[in-house]
Amino acid sequence: VQLQASGGGLVQAGGSLRLSCAASGRTFSGYVMGWFRQAPGKEREFVAGISWGGSGIYYADSVKGRFAISSDYVKNTVYLQMNSLKPEDTAVYYCAADSSPRVTTDERRYDYWGRGTQVTVSS
Repeated sequence: VQLQASGGGLVQAGGSLRLSCAASGRTFSGYVMGWFRQAPGKEREFVAGISWGGSGIYYADSVKGRFAISSDYVKNTVYLQMNSLKPEDTAVYYCAADSSPRVTTDERRYDYWGRGTQVTVSS
């Protein structure tokens, strides 16, 4: 099972990026898909999560109104649209899959992790 995150890059403050997380090796039907991030010198933190079918979506307070998570289960891909980016959004972003039925912010609950993609927001 592999999760591959992509779409990171360098962007100016106020700009946008769209991250993708493609899953291979199995279907993630019934899984929660989440995005986490880790800034230099900080612990990894929850960013957003979406339950199977998109019925449950949850965002960290720091990104509400700016980020949007969506899923395409036919393509086995989850997206994170990031708008109005701020320098404090600079981090390595990771996608993860959790077999629980509800979105959780606890990274220990996530079973599968992809390699991160770097997002750098300049001021």
